[in-house]
Amino acid sequence: MRRTNLRDTSTSTSTSTRRDFPMDGNLYALSAPMADAFSDFCGGNAGGPHETCVSLAALPGTDASFVIRDSKPEGAGKELRFTGSELDVFATGWVRTRGLAL
Repeated sequence: MRRTNLRDTSTSTSTSTRRDFPMDGNLYALSAPMADAFSDFCGGNAGGPHETCVSLAALPGTDASFVIRDSKPEGAGKELRFTGSELDVFATGWVRTRGLAL
């Protein structure tokens, strides 16, 4: 199951206020997205007490940087941050490694 509410940031035309990452390259220095900015990509733990999802949101103030988090209780409060390019390389490799087709 895929639940989505990600904004399409690819049409942004302002380069003076938005960027892929901070000048020092530290995505973790940026503010976290609001809770309602996350899209959930779900599909695990069928029948269990918690549906398992990967949540994704764009980092505020960037054109193409994102936060990924895990919906499982053990993953609460933990997140990973990546540029869009890093996620693209990961997604392409994941699809290829798993033999998936899009």
